[in-house]
Amino acid sequence: MQLALIDWIIIVAYLLLATAIGFYYKNQASKSLSDFFLGGRKLPWYIAGVSMVATTFAADTPLWVTEKIAQHGISGNWLWWNMLIGGMLMTFFFAKLWRRAEIVTELEFIELRYSGKPAAFLRAFKSVYMGVFLNVVIIGWVNTALATILIAFFDIPAEQTIYYIAGAMTIVVLYSSLSGLMGVVITDFVQFFIAMISCIILAVVVLNTDKVGGISGLKEQLPAWRFDFFPNIGSGTIMEQVGTYSVSLGAFLTFSLVQWWASWYPGAEPGGGGYIAQRMMSAKDEKNAVLASLFFQIAHYCLRPWPWIIVGLCALVLYPDLAVEDSAQGFVLAMKDYLPAGLKGLLLVAFLSAYMSTISTQLNWGASYLTNDLYKRFIRKKNKGETEEEEQKDYVQKARIFTFLIVALSLFATTQMNSIDSAATFLIECGAGLGLVLILRWYWWRINAWSEITASIAPFIGYTLANYVFEWAYPNNFLFTVLFSTICWLIATFVTKPTKSETLDQFYRKVRPEGWWKPFHDADKSYKSQMLSVSVCWLSAIVMVYACLFLIGDLIFANYQKAGIETIIVLLSYLILRFQMKRTRIFDI
Repeated sequence: MQLALIDWIIIVAYLLLATAIGFYYKNQASKSLSDFFLGGRKLPWYIAGVSMVATTFAADTPLWVTEKIAQHGISGNWLWWNMLIGGMLMTFFFAKLWRRAEIVTELEFIELRYSGKPAAFLRAFKSVYMGVFLNVVIIGWVNTALATILIAFFDIPAEQTIYYIAGAMTIVVLYSSLSGLMGVVITDFVQFFIAMISCIILAVVVLNTDKVGGISGLKEQLPAWRFDFFPNIGSGTIMEQVGTYSVSLGAFLTFSLVQWWASWYPGAEPGGGGYIAQRMMSAKDEKNAVLASLFFQIAHYCLRPWPWIIVGLCALVLYPDLAVEDSAQGFVLAMKDYLPAGLKGLLLVAFLSAYMSTISTQLNWGASYLTNDLYKRFIRKKNKGETEEEEQKDYVQKARIFTFLIVALSLFATTQMNSIDSAATFLIECGAGLGLVLILRWYWWRINAWSEITASIAPFIGYTLANYVFEWAYPNNFLFTVLFSTICWLIATFVTKPTKSETLDQFYRKVRPEGWWKPFHDADKSYKSQMLSVSVCWLSAIVMVYACLFLIGDLIFANYQKAGIETIIVLLSYLILRFQMKRTRIFDI
């Protein structure tokens, strides 16, 4: 497909803007590790929060939603909507702690919380595993998604897409390696608004085509089940080919009551982690860290999905002959066929910006592990007579080198993605059971390095037994893996020595955690539990966001009676949240 001149002008202008941002923040990022990876810990909540949202909008996200709409209608989104529970847990129980810890990376937390050689081993292992292997896999499948878009939109031969991807990554690595996190989050901020405005425009355009005929025409031409907000619980299998998303009661209870806290997977780590934790650690203070996370949950679940959902529903009318397995192409075809010149370029910029946002974050995040948790901690020796400024400049230089290394490995991974994808799926499924340790390490003093090491290994064994020995299906295989892993790490916890008391004391004084820290709470005369108020904040925020999500949907589809009820629920839950936030020490807003 040929683009108009105005489309190319828009695309080139965006690329120049991203590069200019990189050069603008170059000097600031070059000062120290904290400046390069955390933006000097100066981010206001709206910058950090928008960056979180932008990063989770990968190039394949609208395509995936379009596919779920084709399979299960709106109810198919519960495959990710259920993650809100864990997301809000991070907001109210962990955001303040991540900022309070004053660490550069989440892996630095390991030796802040644990002691001895097991802690050092865990930190070194995770720096390579997460910074290189897992990171490269994630970038690889994001690159594969971009390749799919390039093939569908421009009819580029599949074997040639790697050259276009390499060009896109060159631009990303240029601004991200120059500017560090500050350049990344500022470009994220711009990218978020480009992506949102573009997707809204596309939704309005395709909705008002003659073939669709607006909301009324859409509702007339599609069966009612396409508009169901909720899955069928207690009937059918978990993944019927076409129809309202149907799950057994056991499966529903598993992913709504167990999965969000028990399982670890990139981008949805229990207790926060990865680039989400990085943004919270970069916030100006604890208040901004909490508000950034809260904004992320609201924007991620309430605002962003609806343009994608509308386009996905319209694609069913516009392209009725698309097979279910090819339904993701409906989003790209709508762009090609119904957007005029200029808007077509804007939508392509939206996809490009989504891609660049995700890649730049992964590069900065991965390089932070290799620099701070591997090179600085285990490899580099301080030279005699070296100043602090010279040392910090060396770290920044190495960070840039590691960024280029990750790019090279990621491009290779992209060419091998058919074999890596299955490995990625395997790794994600084998995270069951680790999540509880990642939560409790903040709230229970008895958790030690061996607990986390065991919880990282045991799920692989549990998964193998459940799937290949017992041949169980979901949710039985998942629940077994969680139970098996939990028993293993509990045994490891109690048969090994606790973390050294000096380390625990230093950690407590710095972070001031709640929960099961009785020996330390007894000695801390200023301690006053806020757990009840924070728990009410958590529950009321969950209700508020779900009600707001459905309110927007019912307003779009003219279900005004339901919208009225949901408005009342939103207001009541907000008032409860506001009242309880004022009762806590850090939510003074």
